[in-house]
Amino acid sequence: MPLRARIAAALVLLYAQPVSRIVRLTIDDVSDDETTVTVRLGDPPSPLPEPVADLMRAYIKSRQHLPYASSRSSQWFFPGRQPGQPMNPVSLQVHLREIGVPPQRGRTSAIRQLVLQAPAPVIAKALGYHDKTATRLVTEAGGTWSRYAPGVHQR
Repeated sequence: MPLRARIAAALVLLYAQPVSRIVRLTIDDVSDDETTVTVRLGDPPSPLPEPVADLMRAYIKSRQHLPYASSRSSQWFFPGRQPGQPMNPVSLQVHLREIGVPPQRGRTSAIRQLVLQAPAPVIAKALGYHDKTATRLVTEAGGTWSRYAPGVHQR
């Protein structure tokens, strides 16, 4: 499977990211301190689990062998064929479908699972979702985090 599609699939299935947002990531959104690889989707950056972190490291190294010279120097994490432009989201969706990952359904399943595991405001902030969207999703999924109040709770 193409490494690019595997990385994109991991971002869709682990972090519920839409393909239109994945193609807008830049190389500055991914950092590797030799122990942890993080990707800035929201605040704070999200750590990648180890098998995915290794794929991310391999993809970063493979970028120097991209077929278009303009892509090698591009700041886009998924550079497109046009100089200075990111990959077309439709092209990435095609790659994902070819490896058996339905982007929309995968993303929907991932975000519903995430809001059941943690408070919606926390998920929203970490993954770059709007608070109201995350709250609506937790309600639709039958979650119990509806009364969570984010912030510092000191007396």
